[in-house]
Amino acid sequence: MMIETLSLGDARRMLMTAEAKAAQIGVPSNIAVVDAGGNLLAFARMDGAWLGSIDIAIDKAFTARAFDMTTEELGAMSQPKRMTFGIQNTNHDRVVIFGGGVPVKVGETVIGAIGSSGGTVDQDVEIVEAALAAFEEERSRHAVI
Repeated sequence: MMIETLSLGDARRMLMTAEAKAAQIGVPSNIAVVDAGGNLLAFARMDGAWLGSIDIAIDKAFTARAFDMTTEELGAMSQPKRMTFGIQNTNHDRVVIFGGGVPVKVGETVIGAIGSSGGTVDQDVEIVEAALAAFEEERSRHAVI
């Protein structure tokens, strides 16, 4: 059985959309796309993006794939007295619990994830949601009916 995953072409198109959104809102960003296994597939560091946000973007994408939910959702679940409190200290400290990472799905199957870092949490979310929407639109245009 073959596991469906994002292709490099998918990842590049998502990066281009994310970069365009980041440029539109004036936020130099680091953007990472991981495959179904959570492995880095594509990465872009826009001119002027913070060096400190490189790992954050990659880890946001990893987190979204590792837990198959947005990093924002995981953050809500990991507040004090919640069931996953402290989860950010697992997986060699790679787990990010604030917005900017989203899984990429085909139907209910997670085939990868994208993460962005460089702006406010709301800006990072806006950037990855634009890329995800473009991916879903592209996918639906090519769906077999």
